[in-house]
Formats: sequence, C-alpha cells, structure tokens
Amino acid sequence: MSSLSGKVLAIDAYNILYQFLATIRQKDGTPLLDAQGNITSHLNGLFYRTINYIESGLKPVYVFDGKPPELKAKELEKRQQIKVEAEKRYREALERGELEEARIYAQQTSRLSTSMVEDAKKLLQFMGIPYVQAPSEGEAQAAYIVQKGDAWASGSQDFDSLLFGSLRLVRNLAVTGKRKLPRKDVYVEVKPELIELNELLSYHGITREQLIIIGILVGTDYNPGGVKGYGAKKALKLVKELRNPEKIFRAVPWEFDVPPEKILELFLKPQVTDNYTITWREPDKEGVKRLLVDEHQFSLERVENALERLEKAFKMYFKQSSLESWFGF
Repeated sequence: MSSLSGKVLAIDAYNILYQFLATIRQKDGTPLLDAQGNITSHLNGLFYRTINYIESGLKPVYVFDGKPPELKAKELEKRQQIKVEAEKRYREALERGELEEARIYAQQTSRLSTSMVEDAKKLLQFMGIPYVQAPSEGEAQAAYIVQKGDAWASGSQDFDSLLFGSLRLVRNLAVTGKRKLPRKDVYVEVKPELIELNELLSYHGITREQLIIIGILVGTDYNPGGVKGYGAKKALKLVKELRNPEKIFRAVPWEFDVPPEKILELFLKPQVTDNYTITWREPDKEGVKRLLVDEHQFSLERVENALERLEKAFKMYFKQSSLESWFGF
C-alpha cells in the first residue's frame, strides 16, 4: 500500500462497501449490527480501512453510483434473484448447523439501502474525506476523474473501470492481507494489484474500443454471460482478425435484446459530470463520534484511538504537502 503514497485514487464506493458488507460478518454470517438492528459492517470497514489509506499516504476520493442505465435492468433483476436464493440457502445451512456454509451464502445477500449510503457519506464528510456523486455509473465517473488528471487511478475490483477508460486500475484495496479461501483451511496473501490501461492495450496490440468489444463478447453488466462460445482468448483473436466493430458484431450469434453497438456507445460515452470538488479537510472528531458511537454504538475507546491515528496521518501527509506546495517545494 505504501507504494501508492501521495497518489489520489478515485474509489468506486458501492464496490468497496459491498465488499465490506460481504466480508465483515460474524462466524454464522450475521453482519455487524447496532442496538436498533441496523447493519454497520459497511461503516466499520469504511472507517478503519480509510484510516489505513491515509496512514499509507494514499489520498482517497470515493465515487458513489447514481441512477443505473436502463440497459442494466436485467442484470440488476438477476442479482436480486441470486440474493433471494442465497437467503433461502443461508437459513437452511443455519438450521443444519453448517456455519461456514451459512457464512458463504450470507455474503451473497448483501444490500445497500439508501440510509446506509447516506451514513457512509456522512462518515466520509466528518472524516474530511471527499466524495463525488456520479449521475450514473460510479466506475464511469471514477474513470473520468482519472482521465481529467484529478486522480491517478481508479480503485475497484471490477475490470469495467478499464472499459470506461481509466488509465490505471488498482484492485484489492478492501481485501489486502491474509484471506481464507472458501471451504478450505487455506489462507492466501492478498496485495494491491495495479493494471495500466495503455500497457495492457500495447501488449495485446489493440485499441480501447477493441478492448470494450472483447468485454462485450465475454459479457458485461449490460449483456450478462456474453456471446455463447466466446472466452477472452477467442474474443481477442476475433477482434484482432476483423478489427472493425460492425464486422465483429455481424460475425457472432447475438441473442440479447440490446444491440451491441449501444453497449459499445455506453462505454465510450458514459454519463459523467464535471460538478465535483476534491478537497481533503481536517477530521471533525466530534461528528465522527456522534455518528459511530452515539447513533450506532461503536466502541468509544476504539473510535477515539482510530481518530488519533487519522489526525496524526492527516497532519503528516496533508498539512505538510499543502505547506510544501505553498512555498513551491
């Protein structure tokens, strides 16, 4: 993580919050809850992980999703069905006393409510961490922020960030450290992973448009499952042979309601906004304590200790860098 020191990362907020909801759970799969029964796993992960970022000198800006494109409706419906089925299997596993199996299914049931998102935004505001509200896809907005030079890289697990044109993608920001493999007593080391878009395109001898077409053939959120019979290698081979989008799309059996050209257009010209400001501020410690301790019953001692770390890291990396830039160092 320290290799990212001084870098601004535009982090896909929904992507990382869902990761926290999936991973920060008790042994039986139950998420962290406050006294009122409200889920707090996402706030726990966001608070402590963001402090780790700041201590490493990383400068996070979180990007929140807006209204999803209409083309994504089928995928969202499919995800909802998966959650319903997972909830059923979760309850069945609990009844059998299979806690590890129950936890695996529980991870697939995560939902982000409006109030959970608003609490996440409040927490970031009190911590002095900037966030951007995207008009549509958060990944697209994050990629745009990188393209403009206001961030060095996108932070997400989703490779769509590259299709949207992010010059760099950093993965595994939420899951660094030791991670247990599902259903196995095996732990693996998970580290941040950097993918450079231009290096990727140069290595394969393709353009970004052709990369998007490969993504469409393999499958995106707008055509889940992709074209039958096409994996990454076969898609790359076809794209390099035919090169022209029209020829490529005519050469494959297209079975989706939405035309492939429309999906290509969505990645090339996504809905984004210039209406954002990225500024890091000194944390409002009392505001954080009101939200986490008073409203959600977090441990006062743990929160105060974490806030001391946040304040110290802020003074080290943000106040100092501001002074240096002021004096022209």
